[in-house]
Amino acid sequence: MNEQTRIRVMVVDDHAVVRTGLGAFLRAFQDLELVGEAPNGEQAVRLCQQMHPDIVLMDLMMPGMNGVEATRAIRQRCPDVQVIALTSFADDQLVQQALEAGAIGYLLKNVSHDELAQAIRTAYAGRPTLAPEATQALIHAATQPPPPGHDLTPREREVLALLVEGLSNPEIAQRLVVSESTIKSHVSNIISKLGVASRTEAVALAIRHRLVE
Repeated sequence: MNEQTRIRVMVVDDHAVVRTGLGAFLRAFQDLELVGEAPNGEQAVRLCQQMHPDIVLMDLMMPGMNGVEATRAIRQRCPDVQVIALTSFADDQLVQQALEAGAIGYLLKNVSHDELAQAIRTAYAGRPTLAPEATQALIHAATQPPPPGHDLTPREREVLALLVEGLSNPEIAQRLVVSESTIKSHVSNIISKLGVASRTEAVALAIRHRLVE
């Protein structure tokens, strides 16, 4: 990076004090420049299309359009803009969602100023930076067994929902306008995939794990 190049950064957070703090942080580095602030995801997407920053520091937990949704929208509409998730949380699902949405980095808000500045420079160069907690979350998620019912087909989930309602095979067949033998086959597949011994156990597991609405 030559002396004239400054990395243009936009800050997105629903807390004004956080935006103010990040703005002060950016002004402490000669190669970083604050070009915009947004208090929510909707404004972030809109402002990003107007300002075309190089990097967006994105909070994830915001009312309305959250940071994951905003990240996805920004990456779709402004593919040259890199997004760094900057949040207080590093649970498995949130880390996965942010990275799948297109975030190039995932950092916690307790990161030091120097580490954050370096992460911005690294993202500008097209390389990822993950907080150790985020890396651990990814490892944990990758080693967890899949949740019950992950391999059910949409039709099997539909049948399972009707089982939870207490319908019999003939009643389900009538509701779905298919043959009773077809429903019997679906129920057998559901019991097998859920690893249970009966339709009663399948219903109990579905309720416990909220497999159906």
